[in-house]
Amino acid sequence: MGSIFRRQATAATPALDQYDIAHLAGGARRVAETALIGLRGRSVITLLGPRVRAVESTDWPAGEGAHHPVERALVALCPWSRSVASVLADVARGAETAEIERRLVAHGLRTRHRNRLTHAGRESLETAAREGTFPAYVFEGPAAVPDRRLSHVVRDAEIPSGLGRALIRLGKALDSDNDSDHDSDTHGSGHSCGGGGGGGD
Repeated sequence: MGSIFRRQATAATPALDQYDIAHLAGGARRVAETALIGLRGRSVITLLGPRVRAVESTDWPAGEGAHHPVERALVALCPWSRSVASVLADVARGAETAEIERRLVAHGLRTRHRNRLTHAGRESLETAAREGTFPAYVFEGPAAVPDRRLSHVVRDAEIPSGLGRALIRLGKALDSDNDSDHDSDTHGSGHSCGGGGGGGD
């Protein structure tokens, strides 16, 4: 159904959803991967090779959509085709993912400095794994995705650290060029690529 699962809170531990658990398991990058994989599985986004694009909301399956702030942020990043690597990078360092980290630190599940798991954070992660409520990729990343093509696309978006910033900047420049070309092609048509029909003058 695409719902965001939530573990019940106790007196000592706050309720944690799958994005909280993804952050505990693999940090900001895992949060971004979890969103992309989940949205792809619910047909809210499409992948063509190493590029991702949001599906028009009118074409989403009944009852599906971008339910979580991280998911909405990802969808908003790709109304046109963009590289998976750049979308994952933007989601990982976005405000929505930063808010997850802030909340985990506030609840004592990650340390304020160096952002490491605390004892309580490890316990929460282990409990979530035992309960089996969340998909395996929340804990293990794209290697746990049954769809091998999707798994490879997400894993291949891992860029070696020495080249990462330069290649992401290059990918964004290409994305920007594509967006500019699209705007030029559609200027005056009365329609925008990411939404429905636009108004006239």
